[in-house]
Amino acid sequence: MGELFEHSETPIIITERDRVTIANLAARGLLGSHILGQDARMALRQPEAVRLLDRDADGSAIVRGLSRRNDIWRINRKKLDDQLAVVEFVNKTAEADISRAHTDFVANASHELRTPLAAIIGYVETLSEDAGNLETKTAERFLDTIQREAKRLQNLVSDLMSLSRIEAEKHDLPSARIELSGLVESAARDGAGSERLDRLDIATSGQFFIRGDAQQLEQLVRNLVDNALKYGHADQPVTIRLHPRGDNRVRLTVTDRGDGIAAEHIPHLTRRFYRTDPGRSRASGGTGLGLAIVKHIVERHRGRLDVESTVGEGTRVTVTLPLNSDASGD
Repeated sequence: MGELFEHSETPIIITERDRVTIANLAARGLLGSHILGQDARMALRQPEAVRLLDRDADGSAIVRGLSRRNDIWRINRKKLDDQLAVVEFVNKTAEADISRAHTDFVANASHELRTPLAAIIGYVETLSEDAGNLETKTAERFLDTIQREAKRLQNLVSDLMSLSRIEAEKHDLPSARIELSGLVESAARDGAGSERLDRLDIATSGQFFIRGDAQQLEQLVRNLVDNALKYGHADQPVTIRLHPRGDNRVRLTVTDRGDGIAAEHIPHLTRRFYRTDPGRSRASGGTGLGLAIVKHIVERHRGRLDVESTVGEGTRVTVTLPLNSDASGD
């Protein structure tokens, strides 16, 4: 039996009269080799697990913190006869994390959608009820607010749909042959728009062919450039550089000169709806999803995303992507 279970990925122990007689490699890694010969109740120590073993019957229990503080395991016990039993350990931590992330995402998305909707409904109701008593300038101000909040709502829905599509495709490596230099220059100008175009400082060192999804890569560049222009100082340029990184990779950097980001925020920047300054982000039309979208696009292209920032000086975002050997342009 020991040989049968030894290389199973699932931790399994065999008990005889509640004493551990067999523990496979995964179980020894989870609980330690010292459990062999121990009373299983002493080896596990979790109250829920002890109650399961004390029942002397088939069953299961959920335990937390079995090997690490926040892990979650389901323990299944199956009797073989009056003395022997199989105890299986199923890791449910990832499943719980996904469920929690889904719940948090729905709650955050609902909050983000509710705010502009409340503003739109409030101003529309005021216009409907007091249209005859409102001055033209006041009515125009209300209409401007409605338009701004509707645009914000449209951007949020668009980003949510983009994020959903990118996540659905994240395991599919793109296959189209893309020349990155031209794409970066075009997408950067689109992201800036005519009113901010003069702040761009773009330079690329040659042509770089990769396997990629052109639409997603354009969105990546637009998001990075838009963020840099929003949070960099209005009288300072945004620097965009594309150059080789060794023989097999290409590196895109987007650098702003702004207030910068405190170090404690940097690990969280790619979380959905995470904002270092919520008021400023919403005022500038940000949805809180831009860097989350960038992260997923980079992951789909098997690349790397790095953020460096110095408070009072600015922020640099670096995207490193692999060059494909059969897409080198030869």
